[in-house]
Amino acid sequence: MDGRRFGAAELGFEQVSTMSHIHEVATVTSKGQITLPKPIRQALGIGVGGKVAFELRGSEVVVTRVDDERHEDPAIAAFLALLERDIRAGKNMTTLGAALLERRFGPSGRLFEEVACHP
Repeated sequence: MDGRRFGAAELGFEQVSTMSHIHEVATVTSKGQITLPKPIRQALGIGVGGKVAFELRGSEVVVTRVDDERHEDPAIAAFLALLERDIRAGKNMTTLGAALLERRFGPSGRLFEEVACHP
């Protein structure tokens, strides 16, 4: 070798930028809670009411932002559970009449119709 140095692009590798290393310490309260340190919240883009997931990998815990937008209203959850039980048991289930299907979904009875889009 002639001592020359080659960059990643010259060697055919794609250069990937990574987030800088952040090390923070949090104290666990008597209720088992921690405060996610501000630099970590900022790096993950987590605001008030944001959610995180914890994954245990050996002796390490990986924290990731959760972008799940599910509604967690207890009344809605109870209703959905009731609905699921009824569907599984076949209770309170009836078919829609042809006239109602056509009025709601169109002549094909399909929920979505193909629509031509012109630029």
